[in-house]
Amino acid sequence: MTEQRYPAIEPYDTGMLDVGDGNLVYWEVCGNPGGKPALVVHGGPGSGCTAGARRHFDPGRYRTVLFDQRGCGRSTPHASDPATDMRYNTTGHLLADMERLREHLGIERWLLFGGSWGSTLLLAYAERHPHRVSEIVIPGVTTTRRSEIDWLYRGVGRFFPEEWERFAAGARGAPRDGDLLGAYARLVADPDPAVRERATADWCAWEDAVLSLEPSGSAHPYGDRPSAARMALVRICSHYFSHGAWLEEGALLRGAGRLAGIPGMLIHGRQDMAGPLGTAWELSRAWPDARLIVLDDAGHKGSDTTQAQVIAALDRYAGT
Repeated sequence: MTEQRYPAIEPYDTGMLDVGDGNLVYWEVCGNPGGKPALVVHGGPGSGCTAGARRHFDPGRYRTVLFDQRGCGRSTPHASDPATDMRYNTTGHLLADMERLREHLGIERWLLFGGSWGSTLLLAYAERHPHRVSEIVIPGVTTTRRSEIDWLYRGVGRFFPEEWERFAAGARGAPRDGDLLGAYARLVADPDPAVRERATADWCAWEDAVLSLEPSGSAHPYGDRPSAARMALVRICSHYFSHGAWLEEGALLRGAGRLAGIPGMLIHGRQDMAGPLGTAWELSRAWPDARLIVLDDAGHKGSDTTQAQVIAALDRYAGT
């Protein structure tokens, strides 16, 4: 991609927030301490926040907060450890963590930014706490309906039949028409590290295949991650998606009316095979103050155009 972001910046404050259940959530703040508060909500679930995400925000105008959701990144305990209890890692727990972090940092309202799983989590937060949200910017819309999960881990296999056969075969013990994600969740929690590593590799190979037609970004965005990060990602993803993210089917679209009065920018690539455009379109119809921008040159990994649109939206909201 062509470089369009702001220069690299380091946090001026970091910490580990005790959110209960034995969990410590890593957080950091960068930019202007007196600037407009913004929260970066990373994807995955389980990807962790990245230094690159800081660079979407004007450091002179934003007070940008990033955090690693439970079990990933620098948060502890780490989901790559099979001894980590996943009962305390659910959508409800993450929403409570976000609100606790807002209170800890003394923020009244903040802009929310995130795509893919991050968009699901921030939409759930905004619908629960609309008075705490100033604006929303989403590059890559998902709402993690079971229909969306089924598309990503079964339906899109019609375009990648060989790769899907390998993914299904990796869910050892699960019938082809059965609960593949639940099977993977059990495999990546197995006490045998070889079993966990094989399941992690099979999962990441499938995720990479789904994005393989996109010209932008890494050719192996999942498989090239460090071993512990990959294992935590797969464990958290399979845990969340095998439970429908603990969301009632269609709840976020039905509840989008609660976002009335919150300006939103939805930026979505027409070539997104992992999260097809239809969900972004539905959300734009249900959310009265959202504007949808469809990019013909972008997929799930984004493009130069995606980056330009994200920065333009954040620059626009920086002065409001």
